[in-house]
Amino acid sequence: MEKKATTSFKKYIIWFWAIVLGGLLFFVGLFFAGSVGGLGALPTFEELENPQTNLATEVISADGVTIGKYATENRTPIKFNELPENLVNALVATEDERFYEHSGIDYRGTARAVVKPGSGGASTITQQLAKMLFTGERSTNKMERVLQKVKEWVVATKLEKQYTKHEIIAMYLNKYDFLNQAVGIRSAARIYFGKEPKELEIHESAMLVGMLKNSSYFNPLRREELVKQRRNVVLLQMTKNNFITESEKVSLQQLPLDLNYTPESHDEGYATYFRTHLQKVMRKWVQNNPKPNGEEYNIFSDGLKIYVTIDSRMQKYAEEAVSEHMANLQSYFFKEQERNKTAPFYDIEKDQIDGIIDRAKKNSERYKRLKIAGKSSKEIDKIFNTKTKMKVFSWKGDRDTIMSPNDSIRYYKYFLRSGLLSIEPQTGHIKAWVGGINNKHFKYDAVAQQKRQVGSTFKPFVYATAINQLRRSPCDMLPNTPYTIPAGKYGIPEPWTPENSNQKYGGMLTLKDGLAGSVNTMSARLIDEVGPENVVRLAKAAGIETEIQANPSIALGAVDLSLYEMVSAYSTFANKGLRVKPMIITRIEDKNGTVLKDFVPKTQEVLSEESAYVILNLLEGVTKSGSGIRLRSNWSSGGGSVTGFPYNFTNAIAGKTGTTQNQSDGWFMGIVPNLATGVWTGGEDRATHFAGIAKGQGATMALPTWALFMQKCYDDKTLNISKEDFEKPENLSININCDEKPEETNIGTSFDTDF
Repeated sequence: MEKKATTSFKKYIIWFWAIVLGGLLFFVGLFFAGSVGGLGALPTFEELENPQTNLATEVISADGVTIGKYATENRTPIKFNELPENLVNALVATEDERFYEHSGIDYRGTARAVVKPGSGGASTITQQLAKMLFTGERSTNKMERVLQKVKEWVVATKLEKQYTKHEIIAMYLNKYDFLNQAVGIRSAARIYFGKEPKELEIHESAMLVGMLKNSSYFNPLRREELVKQRRNVVLLQMTKNNFITESEKVSLQQLPLDLNYTPESHDEGYATYFRTHLQKVMRKWVQNNPKPNGEEYNIFSDGLKIYVTIDSRMQKYAEEAVSEHMANLQSYFFKEQERNKTAPFYDIEKDQIDGIIDRAKKNSERYKRLKIAGKSSKEIDKIFNTKTKMKVFSWKGDRDTIMSPNDSIRYYKYFLRSGLLSIEPQTGHIKAWVGGINNKHFKYDAVAQQKRQVGSTFKPFVYATAINQLRRSPCDMLPNTPYTIPAGKYGIPEPWTPENSNQKYGGMLTLKDGLAGSVNTMSARLIDEVGPENVVRLAKAAGIETEIQANPSIALGAVDLSLYEMVSAYSTFANKGLRVKPMIITRIEDKNGTVLKDFVPKTQEVLSEESAYVILNLLEGVTKSGSGIRLRSNWSSGGGSVTGFPYNFTNAIAGKTGTTQNQSDGWFMGIVPNLATGVWTGGEDRATHFAGIAKGQGATMALPTWALFMQKCYDDKTLNISKEDFEKPENLSININCDEKPEETNIGTSFDTDF
């Protein structure tokens, strides 16, 4: 019996070791098979060195702020030294306590997970990274999950050999999708808290680490209380691992999430119109500048860095200025339309209004989608006349409403639009670009896409031609009487006799008075002196790219130009007659920081320095005694409630207002020594405008936006926007010190005459 029992015991021992060794051999064999690719393809050495990851292209402002991204996935990788210590501590404490002790696989954690399923701790940070990078989504098949786990182990050990612990942490946090377009830790910090990762507080880092468990489930925008509970678990883990004290934990757990949700979609953030324009520019650039291997750069996934001329501070001030003035101006327009039977249009018949609405309908995305879907005209009309739920723009924020698509088209026609562009004349750098009042609802860019009649803002080019070619002085005097250019001259079919907008004539005026009062008779005399073709030549040299007919009527601004062209050309006056072509990009780098292209300004001499200074002197007269006088501290008017003046500027400002027929367009171009800024305001359709000149002129519609923008810029001392006088050339030979105005001067109320 004893012998039999001994034999039986040995048998059990043999079986035990056979199972143990067999299992071990099976495990080793499985691991070996995985390491040589027997369980499926593994990443190569090159792939480990350069894992395939979609990287967002960053748009970086002149002052070093990321103002936008182009991305398939909104990911911008950062290095370990850019991560805050509290974030790393929270990650290790929660996801992998023995991260610095193992080589990719935590055998203690794995054993615990096998013995006690659901206890956690099986996957290390390195394994999680391996899964994200190379082994795909988790399978629902048990056998496939085992094989997948083996592959994770293999890749994890390779990653540990290839990278340092710090690099693995950075790669992991850069790769994870935190939801809501926040791919990677940098995007997550910016989107959820409006800050860079290095600036994250402990409780903020804890929330983001808590999301790593399952960002879809722990979504702070949908389950705030649940996310807070998860964050507090992370804080507890940090206490257990001695990263924070018990008292710190208790204090931090009481805090709210403190979200500062800052979405980074294309319609959100600053410089949205600029970013749309930049994207078009970059698409052309990548076509002509391929990679070394001949492939085309992908601006949505290659992680380029585009350094632009926009200053994030000035861009913010520009957008604020447009919004503040336009919200105020719009309230007056709405009030006026209550008495307008054809609101929001004037001067047109019903069939013309129907045509405007029909064109808008056919240009809409809704109409285009329905046509692609094969809907008939009758079906489309029915859809456009059927009321439905929609979210529409208002100056108090988007609002939910019920209206038909046709009604929404007419609703949007009520809104006045505006654009602002600001250029540093000496460098050509565009510092602020506001293409409209809201890029989500109004896509058309008033800076680069739109061309509208410029009115009196074109007159300085007529005066500049006379000064540059004939050496005219601001003190030269011309009669304020009707002036006729006969038929046939310059190819015009009929005699041309422009009228002054205020219908007042008589006496002699200096050129300075003529421009300040925007006197049409003087502009007519001057363009006849120099010839329209010479005015066109100078304007094009200064930066006007649109084809202009050499017709005398251009002296009054009867030409459609873009805000981009106008500010570019005015910058020439501020830069001593030297035109610097506007720039929006200074440098492009690849994802590794290699410079792909440095951009340099292109220059062209247009005017003599003396002539340019004389023009500025003339334009200063506009802000001292003409339509721009409301910029000054001594201006007051009953219209203050509309525009918000007085603005109390006392420094040198060269400027010009412009108002087109029926008040369809309001302009203001303003220059200080190191900044030229232009503003346009008007309706989408020329029939949408104020009924009268008081509210419809450029001095009321556009000038206040310029003033608000400049006030904000001057208040920010870090910008160094000049308040100095314009630099006077040495040996100035043209007289600018005019005598007092003659008694017979009779130009009427100057601020009403900017046609």
